[in-house]
Amino acid sequence: MAKKKASNVFVWIIMVLLIAGLAGFGATNFGGSVRNVATVGDTEVSTDTFARTLQSQMRSYQQVTGQALTVAQARDFGFDRAALSQVVSDAALQNATMEAGISIGDENVGREVAQSPAFQGLSGEFDRETYQLALRQNGVTIREYETEIRTGISTGLLRAAVQSGVRTPEIFTDTLFNYAREARDITWARLTREDLEVPLTEPSDAELRAFHRDTPEPFTQGETRVINYAWLTPDMIVDDIEVDDAQLRTLYERRLSQYVQPERRIVERLVYATEADAIAAKARLDAGEVSFDDLVDERGLTLDDVDLGEIEAGDLGEADVALFALTEPGVVGPLPSSLGPALFRMNAVLSAQETTFDDAREELADEAAADRARRIILDSQAQVEDLIAGGASTEQLAERTDMRADTIEWRDDITDGIAAYDAFRLAAASAEVGAFAEVVELDDGGLFVLTLEEIRPPELLPFESVRGDVVEAWEAAQTELALTTQSEEYAEQLRGGREMAALGLSLQTDRGLERNGFVDGTPPDFTDQVFDMESGEIRVLSEAGEAWLVRLDSIAAPDPTTPEARVVVAQFGQETAQELSRSLLTAFTQAVLAETEVSINQTAINAVTAGVP
Repeated sequence: MAKKKASNVFVWIIMVLLIAGLAGFGATNFGGSVRNVATVGDTEVSTDTFARTLQSQMRSYQQVTGQALTVAQARDFGFDRAALSQVVSDAALQNATMEAGISIGDENVGREVAQSPAFQGLSGEFDRETYQLALRQNGVTIREYETEIRTGISTGLLRAAVQSGVRTPEIFTDTLFNYAREARDITWARLTREDLEVPLTEPSDAELRAFHRDTPEPFTQGETRVINYAWLTPDMIVDDIEVDDAQLRTLYERRLSQYVQPERRIVERLVYATEADAIAAKARLDAGEVSFDDLVDERGLTLDDVDLGEIEAGDLGEADVALFALTEPGVVGPLPSSLGPALFRMNAVLSAQETTFDDAREELADEAAADRARRIILDSQAQVEDLIAGGASTEQLAERTDMRADTIEWRDDITDGIAAYDAFRLAAASAEVGAFAEVVELDDGGLFVLTLEEIRPPELLPFESVRGDVVEAWEAAQTELALTTQSEEYAEQLRGGREMAALGLSLQTDRGLERNGFVDGTPPDFTDQVFDMESGEIRVLSEAGEAWLVRLDSIAAPDPTTPEARVVVAQFGQETAQELSRSLLTAFTQAVLAETEVSINQTAINAVTAGVP
């Protein structure tokens, strides 16, 4: 089972890298003397492998942030060094695998190739012509590809051997549980300006000016960048674009499956190796011994692994009848599937839906106009670049194109207008005075050009312009100081035996406060402070013009025998074992690298990161 799982994982990694990842600069063969970026033992790391890894990291960044990176930006962020570290580590494991004599036979390689959906023909079976064509289109030979598969699976066996069998000691999970679930009982009071025993006096002008001078940070304006820019977005021109009904009807027909949907089911499929295994699992499920989720866990899978999404009648062959006979969620099976006998869980019934052309017309018109606007902007990009190359300013761009020009005094706290776009903020933050302007794309299909005219350093704003803010900040600081002093006096009285209720404060009690808990009306670090206290301790906290008097009444240890506690302890054990497993593989890899000769070709790395074909 471990071998099969590792095998599948590496096959899909290789497929993504070779077929999807080859698009872009990673598909280029650098050739000549820059064919490899590194050599680890007897294993070479090609420029293509390094380029694909770098591009993959850049795509991951874009998916998380929504901001596309250039190769130069990726280099500035250190993605090139991270990619090099990754491919060198992978090569170290590959080299160790070869030295250990770990390999798989041709039969296993052939089976993995045949099972790949990317190489299946119209019949759903492996098609050799499709296989050869897919590799040829990506400049990869069959020998190279199958060597990659063999290497990936073999290395996966080594990884699995290093990482398997890791168990978390009970004393560790028990300690974690006790730490995480230990609770506190507290009594506390919040003191505000209304609780001051001695009211604040009015500050003099001299006091305010001294406060403004001595505590400049709240009254200092950050670095300001004076930027001239020209920009164009689809929203700026979409109202001027007309689309006719013929276009909209064509778009409607093309999207008919979206507007006319038959009845569907949301389904999960759990496949078993044999009919007997599936029958036994269903019997346990029917008897209430396990849940469907438990069965998924037993197979070493996640719910994402078994999720089939929305299913229409006819999608699952013989299983359709039973699934579409269900009128409410349930599990059916065992039933045949393309992968073997399986249990199917139907989670929801989605009724048939139909949106007529007339009902969809407005949506289609907006979409078609927006799409046309994006294409117009894309087509105009070459003209804008030519004008920039000819020395056109942002004002001249606005005169000669549909772009609009403006000036912004931009700081980190300004997020209006064009500054709402991450692409603009990134470009604005990295721009240099006198640098050559570039066309930058926006995530809505727009584009912009900017030039940095001036950088104004942070400056303390004049007292007169922020006098009201200074008064407010002075009052908060003086109030907090006075309340803290007053609360410390209360604390000393409590330590001397006075009852907290006798202080005349509005007291609050919280019982069973856990480490991850939050108490409304307290400062952000309140819970951390409470868990740093000893039983019976009294502490004064202050922040933002207020103070808190806190007494820790008692510390309650968690009960490890409850069903919920057992689940939590088991989860701690599982998560910790996974982390230990990853750390073990990292340590093993570092040990292998320490014993292996590594040679880095900086020329090849520079060629890739410079985008040289």
